Amino acid sequence: MPPEFFLDRNLGRRVADELRARGWVVHRIGDAFPEDGQHIADEEWIDHGLCRSWVSLSKDGRIKTRDAEIRPVLNHAAVFFYLDNQQLSSIQMVERLDKHRTAMHEAIEKGGPCAYAVRHDRIERTWP
Repeated sequence: MPPEFFLDRNLGRRVADELRARGWVVHRIGDAFPEDGQHIADEEWIDHGLCRSWVSLSKDGRIKTRDAEIRPVLNHAAVFFYLDNQQLSSIQMVERLDKHRTAMHEAIEKGGPCAYAVRHDRIERTWP
């Protein structure tokens, strides 16, 4: 069974739609929280997804450096992914994620707690 991903609001609706079109199972913050999760702290949306076994995906790599925000990943022994370039267009984000889908699935199988940067040429474990 393929993993399900929970997308941070900073990835946008188009990324979710395009990933779904490519066969990914994704959930948006807006599907779970009112106002597209505008007033939801990072640790809250991450924990919400992890309680449902959804893998967190963001483009905010700073989450791994903030104790409160990374705590749910630690508590659930989960895997967290983030895009290492916040300037990518929606389609560039989708293409990068889809290119590394197999590597991401393998990292999820290994388990956590850990965080991975999704780089242009690979995924790289960056935390702990």
